Amino acid sequence: MTSPSETPAWKALAEHAEQMQRRGLRELFAEDPDRGERLAVDALGLYLDYSKNLVSDETLGLLCELAKSCGLRARTEAMFAGEKINVTEGRAVLHTALRAPRGAVIEVDGENVVPEVHAVLDRMADFAERLRGGAWRGHTGRRIRNVINIGIGGSDLGPVMAYEALRHYADPELHLGFVSNVDGTDFAETIRGLDAEETLFIVCSKTFTTQETLTNARSARAWLLAALGDEAAVAKHFVAVSTNAEEVVGFGIDPANMFGFWDWVGGRYSYDSAVGLSLMVAIGPERFREMLAGFRAMDEHFRSAPFEQNMPVLLALLGIWYTNFFGAETHAVLPYDQYLWRFAAYLQQLDMESNGKRVDLEGRYVDYQTGPIIWGEPGTNGQHAFYQLIHQGTKLIPCDFIGFCQSLNPRGEHHDLLMANFFAQSEALAFGKSEEEVAAEGVASELVSHRSFPGNRPSNTLLAERLTPECLGKLVALYEHKVFVQGTIWNVNSFDQWGVELGKVLARRIAPELSGETEPEPDHDGSTNALIRHYRARRARQ
Repeated sequence: MTSPSETPAWKALAEHAEQMQRRGLRELFAEDPDRGERLAVDALGLYLDYSKNLVSDETLGLLCELAKSCGLRARTEAMFAGEKINVTEGRAVLHTALRAPRGAVIEVDGENVVPEVHAVLDRMADFAERLRGGAWRGHTGRRIRNVINIGIGGSDLGPVMAYEALRHYADPELHLGFVSNVDGTDFAETIRGLDAEETLFIVCSKTFTTQETLTNARSARAWLLAALGDEAAVAKHFVAVSTNAEEVVGFGIDPANMFGFWDWVGGRYSYDSAVGLSLMVAIGPERFREMLAGFRAMDEHFRSAPFEQNMPVLLALLGIWYTNFFGAETHAVLPYDQYLWRFAAYLQQLDMESNGKRVDLEGRYVDYQTGPIIWGEPGTNGQHAFYQLIHQGTKLIPCDFIGFCQSLNPRGEHHDLLMANFFAQSEALAFGKSEEEVAAEGVASELVSHRSFPGNRPSNTLLAERLTPECLGKLVALYEHKVFVQGTIWNVNSFDQWGVELGKVLARRIAPELSGETEPEPDHDGSTNALIRHYRARRARQ
């Protein structure tokens, strides 16, 4: 494929950007009083207002032309059809199959994978119902009240984000915890105060060899056996999400309590598979299936809606507009709902691990920027932390505001005040406050520049009625497909992650060098050797 930067559409956008950088949002809204209604998409119970972007109809037309020239529609169909578009690993990319209806046919290597997907979902549902209902009990006959998910990356970020997002719907009799960091503090604090007789661990590792996850799992096993003293207890207090039956059995887990998934599901796209077992236990199978229906609805919208009315496509194209033609390096995701406090962290992996690439599908080094830095915090907390830089700093930071018309926890004026801030921030970012307006308020001349706001800070606004399991599925799928669209246009593989491997390899080499006071002699660069010696000398004093 030709580099996107060599296409006529890209070159036309570069020329057009020079014109648009001289335009302002005040001017664009003055010229088009209906802009706020016109540049919006209302679909699937989501309302996307993208009118506060530095774009014209010409901009949007050129961006859609870029998507067409990069073969977006064909690549989308290839993904949904199960073609092996993850070319560096020779794999299909079928997270969409995880939420396909029972009667669908999606083939990988000539085999329909949908029946197997639903077989796993049914086994998950049976397990979740037995645990929630008290039929599954611990080794001593006590009811399970604590469920601890042990994983890392996609086996942690997805489940913990979704659990926090849907906590309103969770069984209040169950306590859920999540352990991911290999730092022993994470494990120690997660199990603090728990009763081993009432605790179940879900170990999420496709290969059951992930270093961080297995280190934490072994610590959990040791903690359990120290309390219960019987190896047979492991089978009643551990289940696995894995495909490696031999290692699972060797750990002491009954293979009947192993829930599998497939190599055509990337970790960061996997929490709607068996990786979400902890979530299903918390909210119940019915709510979990409602969430899957939300995923599926967005999948269908993405696959069928014209680019001009396609929410994932529009968000992706606007992101490319700022990343590649305005020099923006970051993108803020700002949910005005406390339940979404882990949403930005989840999107960091989804986006940056997918599109943080410097080589295209043909192995060529790219000559344009790819994946932006994703960050954000919920609600008004961010306003009192980093919004100052977005409003008056020197960096262009496009933002996504996510809000809900109804609160799950109505408390007097709380929600209206929250949403007043929600609407006010995007308005202030877009239109600012000129020096003339500040001076007209009687502000001292020496303070006018300090109290003026340049505006022209772009944002998207996403509104939904309320945060339900179905709504969360739609939101996550929206961003999944946004990432896919951007990866397609940048011509990178959004489904491998070779960049995380080198550090893991070096860590395995360094680990044996840390245990002794003097041996073995570290064999790295001068800085790393000195750091290891410094660490060993002080570790020995403990």
